[in-house]
This record gives sequence, structure tokens and C-alpha cells, in this order.
Amino acid sequence: MSDHAPHTVERHCDVAVIGGSAAGLAAALQLGRQRRSVIVVDSGQPRNAPASHMHGYLSREGSPPSELTVVGRDEVRSYGVEVLAGQVSGVSRVDDSHFGVEVAGGHSIVARRVLAATGLVDELPEIDGLAEHWGRDVVHCPFCHGFEARDQRIVQIVTHPVGLHTTVLFRQLTSRLTVVLHDNADVDGAEIEALQAGGVDVRRGKVRRVVTGDDGHVEAVELANQERLDADVVAVGPRFRARAEAFAPLGLEPSAHPSGLGDFVETDTTGATSVQGLYAAGNLADPSQQVLGAAAHGSRVGAMISFSLAEEDLRAASRPSGNECDWDERYGGAQMWSGNPNGTLVNEVSGMSPGRALDVGAGEGGDALWLAQRGWDVTANDIAQRALDRLDAEAQRRGLKVDCHHADANALDVFEKAAFDLVTVQYGSIPRTPDRRAVRNLMNAVAPGGTLLIVSHDLEPMRAPTDDPADSRPFDPDAYVRVDDVAAELAGSAEWDVETREKRPRPPGAASSHHVDDIVLRARRRAR
Repeated sequence: MSDHAPHTVERHCDVAVIGGSAAGLAAALQLGRQRRSVIVVDSGQPRNAPASHMHGYLSREGSPPSELTVVGRDEVRSYGVEVLAGQVSGVSRVDDSHFGVEVAGGHSIVARRVLAATGLVDELPEIDGLAEHWGRDVVHCPFCHGFEARDQRIVQIVTHPVGLHTTVLFRQLTSRLTVVLHDNADVDGAEIEALQAGGVDVRRGKVRRVVTGDDGHVEAVELANQERLDADVVAVGPRFRARAEAFAPLGLEPSAHPSGLGDFVETDTTGATSVQGLYAAGNLADPSQQVLGAAAHGSRVGAMISFSLAEEDLRAASRPSGNECDWDERYGGAQMWSGNPNGTLVNEVSGMSPGRALDVGAGEGGDALWLAQRGWDVTANDIAQRALDRLDAEAQRRGLKVDCHHADANALDVFEKAAFDLVTVQYGSIPRTPDRRAVRNLMNAVAPGGTLLIVSHDLEPMRAPTDDPADSRPFDPDAYVRVDDVAAELAGSAEWDVETREKRPRPPGAASSHHVDDIVLRARRRAR
């Protein structure tokens, strides 16, 4: 997550989830809890975007859909799952075991599995005024919006034979229901007779437009013969189109839905599509799902993908780490960093007496080598063996001793306890966990009287939204351990004194060609 990172980045993970609404996030949560590395790419175009509230979701009844997304993102990020804003332009095969996901702006993801959770596009009848009220006064689902329309004047516009499927439910919700068989819609005569016998006013005729009142809400439905049907709510059954264009390079073609109203992606009971390793969940696979159903389906498919990966790893007698693979691949090319120490580390450490130091997320070793040159006994930790190999080679070239420690900072009791006078993390990329295991590992490694130094980029500019799809970002900073996480853990301990916690201009260093702001946290463990 550095300013020296290339303009385009290739990421590697276990699972790429395309679509970050209920189904995609629910799947990502399951996968993250199975210690899988997951990157979610979300275009920010959920099917229910026009709706102000969602209904039928137990425990979240009446909540805005955007609230579910915000909470869901926070939950998956707490397990190190990254959620990136971006538009996927295409998914193709890299080899028999991996997919390549191309993201607008040039970034790409290589993944062992891909979950398509891109949903549907609703296509409304071409009736003037209909689209302007879609998701508010114009509705389609009696379960999603029916209760709010109870006892009101509902005009249902039927454009196709399946359109009468929901009429019986709307009739239950109000006695003031009018059905318009738009443009000679071909419907079953027996159904019409049953509705009329049940007191429903059924009209035949072409709808000209939906009339908006002075208050901005629907006022009436106007027919081609200029007859006006007073209305508070308009019900209509849209057609739908699967958002599956990005998967065409894999040979995936949507199938016609049995209803005749659109297309969808067929899957088996595990969510697997006809393309090996590609799964689908949510409305893309079942257009009838409400938000709760989509989340449940995504959760199940995420579990099935977890089984698929675990069985594959068992056959290979391996337990690969997706995060390790990602960083090893990034260090597989030319040297990434300048070799200089980070400026904030230099400023904070220069006055300290040398002792034992642990550099977590050391990378190619600019900080570790600088510390060793000044007499520190240095242990350099990183999840990427390739980075440590470069560090070790450079240390030998300079005649310096640095102990390289290849391990995941999130492993259990990964560092020697109470052993280091300085534990430093400079712009670390350690995936978060809800129990803050990595944070506790860092704190436990500090000797009594020792210093914990955490330096991070100011994350606020990285969180700023962008409307330019070409301006996508390849990393999600909130999926990694943050200064706030460390500060919260320190605040809960009587053993620590926080000496510095501030934002300051960043001095020139290994990873910046211009000044950006640092967030600096320095804490001292009390001597016993």
C-alpha cells in the first residue's frame, strides 16, 4: 500500500467475489472465516438501489439496503476480506487452476475460484413516468413493498402472462385494486374471471403514462384513451437481464428463465456453474430471491467453495496461504522498494539505545538493515519468503547480521514473548481478525520497558469515493490491521503508556516520492 506501487497491480487470492451486495458479502464472510484470502470487487450497482428500505429480513426489517452493505463490509473486513470499488471488465482462464479477473483501471486479480454475485438488471415496460418512480411508488414485489401499500389505490399493469402471478397477493393487501391488461397482454381468461368474481376491477387497454402529482408522488395511471385511473401505487412486473457479460470469455451463457421474463445463470445445488471453478449466487442464480434469501444463498455457496478449496488442498497435501501467495507474487519481479529506511522510523528511533528489535512486515529490509547498521540485534519478519531472501542477500552483501523470520503475524504465539526492546510495523499489511490476534502478538513481543512503534498511512484519502471507474484502487486499507485497532487494544491494558498518537507530515523515505501524512502510534510497555 505504497506510493511507489506500480500504476497497475496484479493481486493473488483464493477467491474473487464479483459483486458486493448481500449474496457476495455473505459468501465472503463464510470464506474469510475459513482463513481464505478473498477480494470482493463491487461496482456499486445493486438491484435494490432504488429502494429506500428493505423488508422481510429478520432482525433488519425496514433498514435501508445501504445500511446492510455498510455493516456487511465492516464484518467481512474484520476477517481480512478486502472490498474494492471497481467494475470487472472480464474474467478468463489463466491456467487450469486459476482465473484472471480484469478490473477497470488496469488492475487484475488471479484467483483459484470466482463467485459471480453480480445480480440482475430490471427492465421496465416502456411507459412514460414508470422509471422515475421505480422502487418507490412503482413496485413489483408484494413481499418487498406490499404492506406499505396496504389499503391504498393500487393499479397493477400487466404486460405478460406471468404478470397475474402476484395479483392475488395485492388483492389481499387492498380492496382498491385495479388491474390493467396493457396492450392486449395475453393472459389466462380463467384467471381474469376469478379476479373479477373476487371484486378486482380488470381493464383492457394501453397504458399511456404514469401521472405525477404536485407532491412528486404517483397520482394516476393514464390510458391511451385518456381515461385516468387514480393511483397511489403502481405495481408492475419487469423483465430482467443477468449481469453476466464479464464471464462471457469463460463461455458462460445465461439461460432463459422458466418464467419467460428474462435470463439467469444456472447452477447446481452447490452454486457451481457449468464452468469448473466458477460459482454464482443471489439474484444472478435465482431472480425470485429477496435480500434475506440472497444472503442465505451466498452464505451457502461460500461454504461450498470452502469445501471445494479444502478438498483440493487435501489432495495436494498442502495448506497454502493465500496472503503469502499474494505477497510472494508481488516480490517475484524487480525490487519493489528503494532500500532506504522509512523516514518516520528514523525520526522515532534515532535517539534510542540499541537493543533487540523486531521488524514486522519487513519486506525487502530497508528498515531492518538500517537498524542493524546502528547496532540493533534485528529480527526481520515477513509472510513473503521472496522478500526475506532479498533482505538476507543484501544483509550478507553489507556484512550485517539480520535474523530472518518467515511467518504470518496472525499465527498463534508467532513471536518470542517479552523479548524485544523495539517492535516496529511500518505501513504493515497484516489482515485483520475480530480477536485482534496479530495486535496481541505485537504487544506480547515487547519487553518490559520496550517500545511498540506503529506507523500507517493516513487512510482517509484512500477511503474517499471516486466516480471514475478507471481510478480503482488495488488494496482495501480497512481489511488490514489499523492504528485504531492497536490503540483500542492498548487502551484495554494497564501495562502500557501511549506516548504518541498523531497525524503528521511524512518525511521522505523508502516508500514515498512526495509528502503524505503518517499516522504514528508509539507506546511503551511499563517495566515490571
